[in-house]
Amino acid sequence: MTRAQQTISLALLASSLYVACFLHVVPFTKTVQDEVIPVFPLWALVSFGSYLLFKLGWGVFTFNDVPEAHKELMGEIDMARQELKRNGIDVD
Repeated sequence: MTRAQQTISLALLASSLYVACFLHVVPFTKTVQDEVIPVFPLWALVSFGSYLLFKLGWGVFTFNDVPEAHKELMGEIDMARQELKRNGIDVD
């Protein structure tokens, strides 16, 4: 099974569980059914976005801890500057 199939399967499972809870197929207390279940997709989306933002920030924060990638990126920046200078564009 490919990663795309796994992702689609997981998404279908999660959405079918949510629909079952939302349509009162799975019994919950009235408070949970009326106040938690309707906002659960929004909560999940915000939590997932927060997680991705943290991962992005952590990657930027620890970027210099990867010397090979830092050296490669700095070399590409220097190469781009030289190419732009050859074309008559001032980048400094």
